[in-house]
Amino acid sequence: MGNTRSSKHASIDWLAKGPLAPHIDEFMLYLANRDYAANTFCNYLGVVSHFAQWMHGRRLRLQSIDEALVAKFTDQHLPRCHCSGPVQRDRRTLSAALGHLLAVLRAQGAIAPVMVSSKPVDEELRRYDAYMDHVRGLAPKTREAALRIVGRLLTARFGDAAIDIAAIEPDQVRTFFAQQAKLYSKPASTGTVIASLRGYFRYRVSLGDAVHGLIGVLSYPANWQLSSLPKTLMPGEVEQLVNSLGKPGRSLRRTDAIVRCALDLGLRSGEIAHISLDDIDWRAGTITLRHTKGRRDDVLPLPATTGAAIVAYLEQERPKTRNRAVFVRHQTPRGEPVGPDLVRKAIRQAFAHAGLPYTRSHLLRHTMANRLLAGGASLKEVADVLRHRSLNTTMIYAKLDSRNLAEVALAWPGSAA
Repeated sequence: MGNTRSSKHASIDWLAKGPLAPHIDEFMLYLANRDYAANTFCNYLGVVSHFAQWMHGRRLRLQSIDEALVAKFTDQHLPRCHCSGPVQRDRRTLSAALGHLLAVLRAQGAIAPVMVSSKPVDEELRRYDAYMDHVRGLAPKTREAALRIVGRLLTARFGDAAIDIAAIEPDQVRTFFAQQAKLYSKPASTGTVIASLRGYFRYRVSLGDAVHGLIGVLSYPANWQLSSLPKTLMPGEVEQLVNSLGKPGRSLRRTDAIVRCALDLGLRSGEIAHISLDDIDWRAGTITLRHTKGRRDDVLPLPATTGAAIVAYLEQERPKTRNRAVFVRHQTPRGEPVGPDLVRKAIRQAFAHAGLPYTRSHLLRHTMANRLLAGGASLKEVADVLRHRSLNTTMIYAKLDSRNLAEVALAWPGSAA
């Protein structure tokens, strides 16, 4: 017990007297505001104390702290560390704690902001990202995928040298595409590579570059649109899923509300994650979607079942937090908004809880469209509810509209009919 107490005092001394001392209170407040568990809180302080001790031994100044210094601490110092006191060696804990420290120090202006790469390829990608964002209005995920693919092409061709778009040969584009195609399990999936490269070359055309020949060597793989039926839950399965909701359990109120948003409104996982308390008008019975794939605000009626599930979650399970997001994390960082991945995970858990053999969250969006058609809604009405920009996107559901298909079906040759 005595050794533990002396080690703890040594740790506190480094926090109070080391090079990071002026910012420790702010770091502790940062952790407290995120409701970290007591054990995690202490582990993070231990990491920072160890980091401060290492900095003192090397006579490093506060201003020298950045990602490179953190990497040197974890990669070079830690394997042969002889510092006094208990030492945290879990790399995930080290990375998380020092990542938070960097965020706090930068917020206070104590260290330099993140260095922006000045390599020609990185500068080109930043310009192209701005074009995709402000001119084409593409969503962040779409831009991220395009930048990743275009960045590979430019890096493979130019490395750290200046970019000369005229120096790219058609054969080089073909070779690059062939290499990228190996990363995909289905030929149709390589359409993402084609779209990304074509989009970039069209951007260069808008700048006056003669790259039409590069666009011409890229052709989409054969992909017969609308060739398959969209997978949906059968009516019995919908009933099975709905009957499994409302049961007590860990985070089940949140799961119930998330499932209702997907099943009753056809919301995408990202749209569910971004719902704010300010987006719900309880008097008017509407919900406003502000972070949609189409990058526009949409107002939808709020079904009573969806509203009741959200209210049950807000009253009975949602942690106390200053955050205005409807769905927040129940674990560290507690009270912070959930992300699309957590929404998808909650829907997978709901399927499992109901005994259904499904995993894809988008299945509920397809199911909602099918239920609308079965209830007599037109394709235009389905497109409006699903917020499709083009009616062509909704046409795949025409094959589910058995009521109208039966009316136009021709008699089978030679049959009594």
